[in-house]
Parts: sequence; structure tokens; C-alpha cells
Amino acid sequence: MHANTRARSARRLPAIGASVALAAGMLVTLGAPAAHAAAGATLPFTSVEAESATTSGTRIGPDYTQGTLASEASGRQAVRLATGQRVEFTVPRAANAVNVSYSVPDGQSGTLNVYVNGTKLSKTLAVTSKYSYVDTGWIAGAKTHHFFDNTRLLLGQNVQPGDKVVVEAANVQVTVDVADFEQVAAAASQPAGSVSVTSKGADPSGQGDSTQAFRDAISAAQGGVVWIPPGDYRLTSSLGGVQNVTLQGAGSWYSVVHTSRFIDQSSSSGNVRIKDFAVIGEVTERVDSSPDNFVNGSLGPNSSVSGMWLQHLKVGLWLTGNNDNLVVENSRILDTTADGLNLNGTAKGVKVRNNFLRNQGDDSLAMWSLYGPDTNSSFENNTISQPNLANGIAIYGGTDIAVKDNLISDTNALGSGIAISNQKFLDPFSPLAGTITVDGNTLVRAGAMNPNWNHPMGALRVDSYDSAINATVRITNTTITDSPYSAFEFVSGGGYGYPVKGVTVDGATVKNTGTVVVQAEAQGAATFRGVTATGVGAAGIYNCPYPANSGSFALTDGGGNSGWTSTWSDCSTWPQPGQGNPDPDPGRNLAKGRPATATGSQDVYTPGNAVDGNANTYWESTNNAFPQSLTVDLGSNQAVRRLVLKLPPSSAWGARTQTITVLGSTDGSSYSTVVGSQGYRFDPASGNTATVSLPSTTNLRWLRLTVSANTGWPAGQFSEVEAYLTP
Repeated sequence: MHANTRARSARRLPAIGASVALAAGMLVTLGAPAAHAAAGATLPFTSVEAESATTSGTRIGPDYTQGTLASEASGRQAVRLATGQRVEFTVPRAANAVNVSYSVPDGQSGTLNVYVNGTKLSKTLAVTSKYSYVDTGWIAGAKTHHFFDNTRLLLGQNVQPGDKVVVEAANVQVTVDVADFEQVAAAASQPAGSVSVTSKGADPSGQGDSTQAFRDAISAAQGGVVWIPPGDYRLTSSLGGVQNVTLQGAGSWYSVVHTSRFIDQSSSSGNVRIKDFAVIGEVTERVDSSPDNFVNGSLGPNSSVSGMWLQHLKVGLWLTGNNDNLVVENSRILDTTADGLNLNGTAKGVKVRNNFLRNQGDDSLAMWSLYGPDTNSSFENNTISQPNLANGIAIYGGTDIAVKDNLISDTNALGSGIAISNQKFLDPFSPLAGTITVDGNTLVRAGAMNPNWNHPMGALRVDSYDSAINATVRITNTTITDSPYSAFEFVSGGGYGYPVKGVTVDGATVKNTGTVVVQAEAQGAATFRGVTATGVGAAGIYNCPYPANSGSFALTDGGGNSGWTSTWSDCSTWPQPGQGNPDPDPGRNLAKGRPATATGSQDVYTPGNAVDGNANTYWESTNNAFPQSLTVDLGSNQAVRRLVLKLPPSSAWGARTQTITVLGSTDGSSYSTVVGSQGYRFDPASGNTATVSLPSTTNLRWLRLTVSANTGWPAGQFSEVEAYLTP
């Protein structure tokens, strides 16, 4: 799924004024969080970053700018090699194979020479730009992306920790990102009683077309096992009618199927087992109308996918129809031009666990509740690196969904590490419902600038994009490290101001976030307990709901929070990484752009008109129904000393006197009188304004003006309500 394509204002309406700080001690302080399992998959390889290795090349990055090579690299850094230059990796574990993530200039191909402890191997690593430099002009905010690719090699020998493996640019400039060292087990043997695809005529050399042989083997092995021996097999069209069968290879480094469309079927009776081989495609561009996927459609109930290597496809698994109780585990999904896996509605009881995903051109893992809700399904213990045009994990609607113990790093444009969202894309859509559990996840360098919004997206985003979030969203035991912008974001990404409700954040550790810990841009509420932050770049909280008069976002301090109590003071500007909080203008109008409500309104003369900075628009209460009140939320407690009340300056407005009582509140529920009821004269000859001086002891967050009479019209009327700290 491509995310956040609906245009929003490039710059928010100014909403100058202090924002909401955490209220102290409203709930019992929690103790230390319980011990939690490590996040991410248990992987058969260990990765070494090129920038940490010895090199004669040039280190690039770190860089978070969309469209740059380093911004898509693991760790946002890599090493550029000219011909003859090299990177020397110190082997971290026993291994006999290496996979290298790399990039070459557009339109070029070549090789990397490989040396083990100084001896050059006869084998080389092929490198090419063929699968890179993807353009998706129909996705708003996209630029050319997907710069990196992966290439792998069995070394033909065992290496030990401390040994040296060198990759050298042989004949083309190569940017090396990371090397994965793996001890690959020997090829498995054919299971007894299985039907080998070669017995049906499949060509393990990859020269002939093995499509019919695979179909014949599947037909012959119903209820049993189709065996894919070591070799390379070329399929020229997709398989269908796959049900009640196991497809098994000798291991993903040995049994390789070359096709861009492996299984394409809308239904299946299920009980399909797919395991232990590779499917490597030839997808070089993203064409959303083409089913260029490992699985497109349904495997049927009670099926599984495990031990797979999926590469150079549009999507790994695009799952529609009945996939109840599907398990996808222990697999690698690399270099897809769109999603890694997408549960495209109606999924029940699906578990996606212990997988590794790198270099997706859209969401790495997604649930999209189209045509029916995904229910009781989970993404657990997955490791995700470098999605380059969307989110690491995205939940678009669904009921009782779990996202647990995942490790997500280096998200790029248009994406967060995790997005919990009501963005629907199409109808019929099932919004978030029940309990959404987001537990034990670690997000590293997650979050990105959204060019459509012209402001950043947080590492973990809760987004009421197309409708209010009314589910219970429980975010627990989260670690967020080195986010380039914010840690937690609450937003209505469609720009309509739908509320985000029912959110609790318990037990989070935030380190070195670029701007703020909480980026609140929607009306709604969340409770935080045990959230600790260090190395905060600008301020603890940015609380400026959009649209400006859509309502406020309440942050409740449940205890145990530390390191992020400060508030970004100026809603007309965006905090920049490491900027720090600017000194607020003491002469600013505290009410401008703040949320405003009223006991009633007449026609289009709504409360927001009284705080929009335009004296020619106005609020008018319900007619003939005194008293009527207008309430403005200033965002935090303020020592207000002066009010300026305005009506439109046009001479068409006759002079009048309004009888007004000024009230204030610090909690939004209990109000006290600040200035008792009295008449205020509004006369176009003197600007149609009235000034109200407040007592020197005034301290309020919610400002309420109650109008009990108006000599010019049977309603309360204000074109602007301005509040100032200065007398």
C-alpha cells in the first residue's frame, strides 16, 4: 500500500500559542515494566555494515533526505567503491555464504570480486541496476527510489569469526551497504514418497520451461509432497489450483524457481505447505495491475509458508479471499517494488512471524481490511529494514490485531516504523475495532518527512485518516531510538480532523529523537505511563491539532514519565531536528487558531470564526436563546491579563452593547467567574472592539465568554476573541 497520498495543506494555518503539557500525577505511577523478549526475528545470518568495516572507498551519509542514496541505506550510511576499491569485512560468525546489499549507478551492471583471507575466489558477485531506480509517478510525493539490491554467493568454503572477506569493485562503481554472513546447511534430501518435479520433466538448468512439469507434479502429489531438487527452474506462467499439497525444496540457497508469478488463484480448499526454496522474479518496475507476486490471492485455510527466499517481485504475498489460520514464518522477502506481504481483507487468525524483510518499495508488512475486516491476526518477531516508500508495518483497519516484538529500522519517505491507521484507500473498508495490541516493538531510525504534508511522520503513528479511531489501541513496551523526527504521532492524515481516541502508551523508552517525543496533530486523547526520554531534539510535546479548530488532544500523565515535559511553543512553525524550543512571543494572541466551541451557532457562523485571525468572519450563537457561551482552549494554563473582543469593522454593523461574563477553568470542567457580568460597547466608529482587563491573579486554560444580552441582535456575536499576557 502506498500511504498518505491525499494532499494536505503545505503549511498549517497559524495556531500561535502554548501547547498542552502533561498533567502531573493523574493516575497511579507504574513500576518498572516487566522483562520482555528481544524484538525481531531469530535470523540465520549476522549482518556487518560496510561503513564499520575497513575500506579504501568513500563513506557516504548519514543522510535522511528523500531521493538520496544514503537515505535508503541501512544505518543511513554506506561505502562507495570506484573500480579497484574494496571493503574488508571481519567475519562475525562461522559462515559459508554471504549476501551483499549494494547499489550501482542507473543503467550499469558489473561484478564484485570476492577474497577470503587474501585469496581471490573464482566466483564473483553479480551487481546490476536492473531491479533498482523505480519510478511511481502516480503516488503523490514519490521520487525515484529503490536504489539498493541484494546479491548472494556460496563461498565454497567455511570461514570462521575473525576471518577476512573482501568485496572489490571489479568493473563498475558499487556502493556497498551491508553484508550478511550465514552458515548454510547442506541441501536437504528428497522426502520419501514425494513427487519430484524433475520426474515430470522439469529442467534444473533453467534453460527449459518447467511450468507444465510443476503443474503435473502438483496434480500427482495431491495430499503429499512435491519435491523441488537443487537447481534452477524457469516458469513462464503462474500456477493455479494449488491445494492439499506440500511444495518443498532442498533449501532456499539450492532450489531456485525463476518466475515473477508463482501462484495466482482466487480460492483454494487449503492445507497448502510451501517451504524451503527460493522464488526469484524479474520485476523491474511496479505495475499495480499486474499480479507479479509470489502468491496472489488465496492459499486456503490452514496453510503455511516457511523457509522461503523471495526476491525481485512486486509483492511477496498479496493475500485475498480465504487464508484463515495461515502461518508465514522463517522467510526472507527482499527487493520487492511494492509490499512484502499484504493481508488484503477477510484474513482470520493469520500469523506472520520470524521473517526478514529488506528494501520494500511500499509497506513491508500490511493488513488492509478491504471487503471485510482482517481479524485476530498478527505480525510477530519480524525484522524489517529499509522500506523506501511507506511503513515498516501498517495496519489499515481490522479487528483485534496484534503487532508484537518486531524490529524495524530505516524507514524512508511517506512512512513510519509502525502505522495504526484508518486510511481506507477504497471501499468497502472496515475501520479499526476491538483491541489493537502494539507490544514489545523496537524502532530504529524510523519516521520520515512526508512531502505531501511538508512535515514529518513519527516513528510510531496512530492515524484517523478517513474516520475516527474508536478502537482500544494499547501501545506497550516500545523502544524508539534515533528517530530523525518524532517518536509517537497522533494525526488525522486526511486533513479532516477526525479524532484519535482510546490510546494508551505504557512502558516506552525513547532515545535521541530528532524533534519531539509526542507529535499530536488530531483531536482526541491518549494516556502515557512509564515513558522515559533522553536526548530529545526540540521539545517533549508538539500539540497543534489540524485543522486548527478541530478540537484539542489531551495527554494524560499516568505516572512514571520523564524527560519530555516541555512543550513546543509555536504552532505556526515546525520543530527542526535538534532545534530546541524557541522563546515564545510575549505579545502573541494566545487564542488565535486554538480550538473553540460554543453552546450553539447560527448557520455558517461557527465558533472557529472567532479565533481565525480574520475580523470579517464571526461567530453568532443560536438566536433568541440567551445565555450563550463561546469557549476557547488556550492549550495550557496561562496568566491572561487582557482580552480584546471584536465585531466586524464594517459600518454596516450598527453599534451595540453585549452583556458578557468572563469565566475560566484549568481542567475544562469546573469554571469560575473571572470578571462578572457587565455591558461592553461595540461601535464601528471606534473599530468595533471592546477591551476586558483581567485580575492579576488570573490563571486559566479554558476561556469562556457567556453572553446574556445584545442590544443589536438576539444572539452572542464575536468576530475575534483575543487573549494576551500583557495588561
